[in-house]
Order: sequence, then C-alpha cells, then structure tokens
Amino acid sequence: MTTMARANVATREVVGKLENRFGRKRLYWGGGLIVVVALLLTLRSIANRPKQNAAPGPKPVTTAKVITQDVPLYLDEIGSTAAYETVQIQAQISGQIVSRDFKDGADVKKGDLLFQIDPKPYEAALASAQADLALNQATLKRQELLRQQKVTANQEYDTALANARRAEAMVAAAQVNLDRCYIKSPIDGRAGLRNVDVGNVVGPGGSTPLLTIMGMDPIYTDFTVAEPDLPLVRRYLTNPNLKVLTDASDDNVEPRSGTLYFIDNAVQPGAGTVKLRGVTPNADRALWPAQFVKVRLILDVLKDAKLVPGTAVQIGQNGPYVFVVKPDSTLELRQVKPGQSQGDLTVITDGVQAGEMVVTSGQLQLSPGMKVNPRPSGSNGGEKPSSSGGNATR
Repeated sequence: MTTMARANVATREVVGKLENRFGRKRLYWGGGLIVVVALLLTLRSIANRPKQNAAPGPKPVTTAKVITQDVPLYLDEIGSTAAYETVQIQAQISGQIVSRDFKDGADVKKGDLLFQIDPKPYEAALASAQADLALNQATLKRQELLRQQKVTANQEYDTALANARRAEAMVAAAQVNLDRCYIKSPIDGRAGLRNVDVGNVVGPGGSTPLLTIMGMDPIYTDFTVAEPDLPLVRRYLTNPNLKVLTDASDDNVEPRSGTLYFIDNAVQPGAGTVKLRGVTPNADRALWPAQFVKVRLILDVLKDAKLVPGTAVQIGQNGPYVFVVKPDSTLELRQVKPGQSQGDLTVITDGVQAGEMVVTSGQLQLSPGMKVNPRPSGSNGGEKPSSSGGNATR
C-alpha cells in the first residue's frame, strides 16, 4: 500500500472516531470554524506585509537669494564714555561761604553763579586801596605842577609817579579778590554733588574741590583696538567715511554717529591694544560719563557687497562652503570666502554671484548633484550694529 493510501485510511479512521464521539454535525461546525480562523490569520498577514518603498522625490530645502547692497567695513569693540570737560571748582581766596546758588545735579551755563564767599573783607580792602590811589594821584598832580614850574626835584616827581602806579595795582588786586568771592561756572556742563555747605570756611589749596562740573555735550567715547588691527585702522584714517558709532545697552536709543578724535601714539605694554577716542554728540544726555558702551568703528563703505544669510555658510574639510541651487534644481557645493557679519547676513567676498540661490538649512543631509525642491525662506535680514558682529574684512 502506498504512503498516500495509508494516509487516506488513517484520516478516515480518525474522522470516523470523531463522528462517533462528537456527532457529524458538531464535527462539521468545528471544522468550519477552524477554516474561518485560518483564513482570517492569512488575510491579516497579507495586510501587514511591508510595502515596496517608493522612489524618493526631490528633497525640499529652504533657500535664499544672494543680494547686493552697500555695507560698512567695521571693527566692533567695547568702550566707555568720558566727559568732554571736567572742572574741579576750588576757592581762590579765603573766607566763609554765605550762599549756594545752584542745585546738585543741575545743568549750569558758563558764567552762572555757584557759590558766594563773604565779600565784606574784600570790599573794605578795595575801598582802602582806592583811597590810597586817590591820595597818590593827588600827590602826583602836585608834583607835575611843581615840575612845570621847575621848583621840585625830578626824584620827588618819580617817587610820586611810582606810588600812584603802585596804588593802581593795589586797587586792581583788591578788585580781583573781590571778584573771586563770586565763584562762577567756567563751562557749560552738569554739576555734581557739592562738597561744602553754607557756613563752611574755605581757602585756596584745599585738597577737596567745592564742586565738580562735567561737560556732557559732546561726550568722548574711549575704546581700544587690537594691535593686529592697527594697520587696517591707519589705512583708513583719512577716509571720509570713517566714523564712530556709540551704542549704550538697553537704552532704546539708536546708535549715534561721531568722529574719530584721537589715536594713541604707542601700543599699551602688556595689553597689546591701542587707545582711540571719538567725539559723539550728546544733546539729549542719552550717554553718561563712565558708561560702558558698544563701539563700532566704521572704516569704509563696501559698495555692492554680496550677502547671504549667515546660516548658508558651512565649514567643511576644505574650508567655508555653500550649496548653490542650479537652474535644474540640482545642488552644487561651492567654496566661498566669507567676510564680516552684517546682522543676520554675511558678506561673501568670493565664490557666489548676485541672484544665485543658496541653501540656508539642512545642509548635513545634502550632497552635490542631489535634486531638491527649493522653497524661499523669506526676507534676508537687515544689519544692526552690535558688539558681537564679525571682524572687519582685510
């Protein structure tokens, strides 16, 4: 008997035993249920079978156009402001202060009265000197008359003349001392906190000034540049575009433009820096002496500079590069020479042309020749002075 025949006989025997035990109807229902469960499991496995991956389409990328505009060539530094003039008011004569004619912290004009020293002793001294002058002038006139009559010696006339001139000098000196009783402001500026009050006795040569006045309009901007940047600064010293922008942090006031006033004649030992000073208008008192400020020394204006968003520039093994999107939407890796930052933009001195499209994000997933779907990133940001901007292009 063949194997197939023996299997059929065994199957009939098993089915017969099951019919005798459970009955034919129950056996058929159970077999049908098993067939349904097996069919459902088969359909589920087919539905969960992984589908064939479709061919990937062009990768979407964010792009921006290379633009051209005039931008400054600059150095960003940190500096501080200083008063344009600082005057320490000192008494030039001795006496008691009898009045104070200003308010602490007030703006004063040149010639405004600040303090008054008791003038009575000096008025008396002036009156005495004037009386002596009158007496000596009368004596001189008598000697002139006698000289004309040739009844007096020349020596007596010369003595009278000298005494009269000495008396005139004494009157002038007394008048100067009297004027010094009225202490006035020598400059336009802002008064500080007074160091003496009415009733104090003051005199010349005191170690503490009566008051300090600072001129605040214009104001100095002091800063330094590194020694390696000194040749660049010297190259543009006569450039008409040279100016100093001063910006105080968190004051909601636009950076103000001033002129470069001074460059030191030596590098500071140990620091490797050179001190510079600018003069900045300050009519609104937005800048305060000894205030820390951000300083931008603008050396020149770069005409029609090419700019791209800063995120477009990447650093590779061969140096900085950008991905340029060609007209057929494929990528070209282009080595570039970046310059300084201009806000969110970066100057590109070599490697791209105006109007070309560059990729601004996702460069790590890209490769040269890849097909992409470019999407504009919107406006290319503007330029705003800041202390963290790049170094100037040389």
